[in-house]
Amino acid sequence: MTDEFQACEGGCTCGHVRYKVVSKPMIVHCCHCRWCQRQTGSAFAVNALIEADRVQLVQGEVEELTVGSPSGKGQIIARCPRCRIAVWSNYHMSGLRERIRFIRVGTLDNPDLMPPDVHIFTTAKQPWVQIPESDRRVDIYYDYEETWSPDSLDRRAALFDAAGIAMR
Repeated sequence: MTDEFQACEGGCTCGHVRYKVVSKPMIVHCCHCRWCQRQTGSAFAVNALIEADRVQLVQGEVEELTVGSPSGKGQIIARCPRCRIAVWSNYHMSGLRERIRFIRVGTLDNPDLMPPDVHIFTTAKQPWVQIPESDRRVDIYYDYEETWSPDSLDRRAALFDAAGIAMR
């Protein structure tokens, strides 16, 4: 992904839910964990992590469904109430659940704008999935300092500060 970013839009399949992403995400994951495989019915999920206030719901409303996650803390999946397509999730992570959205990149009008920065949980990837040699990958999860850009680390720190939570 380039440093320059133009706002982009996305939505559900039926068109009831439309949203706008107004800044570059902090990072884009391609997650190969079994939970993402089950929830998407595919080999992986591509999620763009971004501050919730940088995602604007421009049409319709979402229905929120709480489901499990590998951490045991769960997540809230925002879906269209009509076609049931998941457009984003909020994970119960480090007290930032309401502040970070995991946009389902496939729901963007142009998902090519947000290719993965890193492949995670590659130990669970389907054997027929080929990750390009040039792509960053980790067996499970990563160290933020080693993987996120300085700007994204600053944005993450600001979220913790705003929530009054000490960073871990």
